Amino acid sequence: MKVKAFRGVRPRADLAAKVASVPYDVVNVDEARELAADNPYSFLHVVRAEIDLPEGADHYSSDVYAQSAKALVAMRSEGVLVQDEERQLYVYELTMGGHTQCGVIVCCAVSDYEEGVIKRHEMTREDKLRDRVALVDTLSANSGPVFLTYRDSEAVTALVVEARASEPLINFEKENGNRHTVWTVPIPAAMEEAFAQVPAAYIADGHHRAAAAAEVSAQRRRAAPDADRAGSDWFLAVLFPASQVSIMPYNRVVHDLNGLTPSEFMEALSRVGELTAGAAEVPASRGSVGIYLEGRWHRLTWHNGVVDPSDEVGRLDVSVLQSRVLEPVLGIADPRRDERIAFVGGIRGIGELERLVDGGQAVVAFAMHPVEVEDLIDVSDAERLMPPKSTWFEPKLLSGLLVHVF
Repeated sequence: MKVKAFRGVRPRADLAAKVASVPYDVVNVDEARELAADNPYSFLHVVRAEIDLPEGADHYSSDVYAQSAKALVAMRSEGVLVQDEERQLYVYELTMGGHTQCGVIVCCAVSDYEEGVIKRHEMTREDKLRDRVALVDTLSANSGPVFLTYRDSEAVTALVVEARASEPLINFEKENGNRHTVWTVPIPAAMEEAFAQVPAAYIADGHHRAAAAAEVSAQRRRAAPDADRAGSDWFLAVLFPASQVSIMPYNRVVHDLNGLTPSEFMEALSRVGELTAGAAEVPASRGSVGIYLEGRWHRLTWHNGVVDPSDEVGRLDVSVLQSRVLEPVLGIADPRRDERIAFVGGIRGIGELERLVDGGQAVVAFAMHPVEVEDLIDVSDAERLMPPKSTWFEPKLLSGLLVHVF
């Protein structure tokens, strides 16, 4: 891998808790507006700038990106955000409940992404990609990091331990109880060399941010082939060792039964697997899915022969559900575009699935067993793709803690 230090733009330590915000894609505009209310420092004013435009404004209009740039300039000129004088690498520790993960904030090479050293496991959606390309290009900055994981490296771990022995730059707890701590790496060159021995990294979260960085780099390369692109050929990322990464399920809800009655739907399911009474819980192991319909939970366990354990993608429960239930029974051939399906992050809990169905916003809900980190690595190494919305990572990386400008 190629990583390099950079002059990070970061919040003043006393304002960090107010500045750092949830990622742009885990809240809708109303939730973002509420979170940023009475907080002019929130980085949501940069990554979800539509909250500062009149209600009903087109979220993809040029006005939104211009407002983002205006907000970023204002935060820097007012001293809310400051830029380090020297190029740095940073250690970023997140703690949620009893889980702690500690990664390294770096700039990764776009060329590594283009050449497959940085591997992906999901396809991108065109509308979301265009949105992120416009934002990166307008800001000339990466406003949110790409979440990468890699097979554990003793050399990297030793340097992380060394960095954590010093006083942190930033240390605070958010309202949800998650703690965020940032240190500088004492000798950036040593960390760069340690990552040079890491053969590959895997996108955990941030496929659209990585693809947008690569697209902006390519656009600028075409526009000025001989120009110095020392900044735009690199993008902001946080690298976490695979042993520390936690994946939660990404559940599904569907708005109708494709013309079937509930009994007809259940009969169709019985041809795919064994139906039994279930409970309001995440399936404890691979090979089954929870189903909530008409106020009752059921467990659907795949019949023998339905799953090919040698198929890196096909063996995943999200894949079996898509190929055996969502498409043939419910008529959802392309879950990336079909508006009859919605996805619910595991952090919202099983109760959210019940709420959506009981409230009439969906007819049936599917509770999934989470994909494992080794699955993600195996699929990526095989150069294959998971179904969309297969993985939900927690804790979430905050936006605005470090920004890479170019």
